[in-house]
Amino acid sequence: MKKTIFVLAVALFASATLFAQKPVKLGHIDTQELFKIMPEVDSVQKVLQAEQEEAENMLKTMATELQQLQNEYIAKRDQMSDLIRQTKEADLQDKNNRIQQFQEKAVKRLQDRQEELFTPIQEKVKSAIAKVAKANGYTYIFTAGATLYEGGDDVLPLVKKELGLK
Repeated sequence: MKKTIFVLAVALFASATLFAQKPVKLGHIDTQELFKIMPEVDSVQKVLQAEQEEAENMLKTMATELQQLQNEYIAKRDQMSDLIRQTKEADLQDKNNRIQQFQEKAVKRLQDRQEELFTPIQEKVKSAIAKVAKANGYTYIFTAGATLYEGGDDVLPLVKKELGLK
């Protein structure tokens, strides 16, 4: 008798739990497609392209100067004393090290700048997706890039509408 009451209680609890849960509604979105049509992304890419070109031009100038100094050194090294030759070699090595440091700093700066400029856009998209999810009763929305099976609804049109994009 106790066993029957226990089984009945478990069954009632399980059924109550199942009915209490709201249905799962899934959606997916291709955020890369969304970013392609956002005007803010074009502006950010133009800024980043300009900064990258500026760094590349500086790097080319530095490399040209180094090449000229190396050519001069090679042309005159046989006439130099050991002390002068060692000093010139150290100068060339220092210049080469400065170029490498500049290149590393430029790459890091561009990465930081990209993150700085894209973060507000990503937050805007995230907020729009959250509003669409809440307004339309979605439990989960997945990005298309990480989805192996695209079940559920494509919410890209809803998010585009939320952001005022066509």
